[in-house]
Amino acid sequence: MQRAAAAGPTLDDYVAGVHAGDRAMLARAITLVESSKAAHAALAQQVLQALLPSTGRALRLGVTGVPGVGKSTTIDQLGMNLIGAGHKVAVLAVDPTSKRTGGSILGDKTRMSRLAQEPNAFIRPSPTSGTLGGVTRKTRETMALAEAAGFDVVVVETVGVGQSEIAVADMVDFFLVLLLAGGGDDLQGIKKGIIEIADMIAVNKADGDNVTRAERAAAEYRAALQILTPQSATWSPPVITISGRENTGLDAMWAKVLEHRDKTAGSGEFEERRQRQAVAWMHDMLGDRLMAGLLANPKVAERLPSLEADVRSGRLLPTLAVDEILCLCGIVTI
Repeated sequence: MQRAAAAGPTLDDYVAGVHAGDRAMLARAITLVESSKAAHAALAQQVLQALLPSTGRALRLGVTGVPGVGKSTTIDQLGMNLIGAGHKVAVLAVDPTSKRTGGSILGDKTRMSRLAQEPNAFIRPSPTSGTLGGVTRKTRETMALAEAAGFDVVVVETVGVGQSEIAVADMVDFFLVLLLAGGGDDLQGIKKGIIEIADMIAVNKADGDNVTRAERAAAEYRAALQILTPQSATWSPPVITISGRENTGLDAMWAKVLEHRDKTAGSGEFEERRQRQAVAWMHDMLGDRLMAGLLANPKVAERLPSLEADVRSGRLLPTLAVDEILCLCGIVTI
């Protein structure tokens, strides 16, 4: 298919390049689906639809934890271990975005220095754009592109802000929570809700003088999990100690990930989880498209500033403002 020199890649270019594992074309395809430009949206969806039959074959691992817990160090070492075992690893490292400036750090390639140099690894830092829970709005699409490019392990590293990690748990096969010991009252360091959705808890930095503290913290978390109802009838979340820096316990950690996959696949839970995630993706996209359509409506665009001013000043209830917007679009009648 011919294209002018000044034009961007065509649909065929994107599909062929991603299928071939072309890292540069994969990066461009991700940039396309992340773009907020309306002109890119249609092509992005065509690319994703064309690549859909090649997706879904990777094991999807979500990793979260508070800043400083050692997520990047652990993922860097785990990725190296997996590549040594013959896997291709993609890391979608979600960075926090400033709500004030819109800027993000995007420094994961420097924190995962060894993995970044591996030809069988692909690291993609993505800004959260203020998304609750630290998951970029396009993470699902990026994951699909990485799978279509032949990466059989996809790791999603979240910011770990502790507000809505359910967002990443709803798009991965296995949700790993990294914790630290020796920080005072360990059980106060993470919300109950995150423990409830964890498929495994790993107490990191269990090395040197911190080994005993890490084992004690692991015992406390095991006790805490005893009083919670497991998500799965076939899987009880284990609690282990690891050291990402020393590469201690990471093989055992990965073995647990595979054990979880095998057990849930045998019970049918694995496929059911994937199906629920696909529907959740549809619902999220529906919400995004509806909001975009509302804001693009000329009647809404004209009326919105005055409605915002009335809400800001306290003259109008937010509920009534929303009703008026929906009425302008013909969605509801007042």
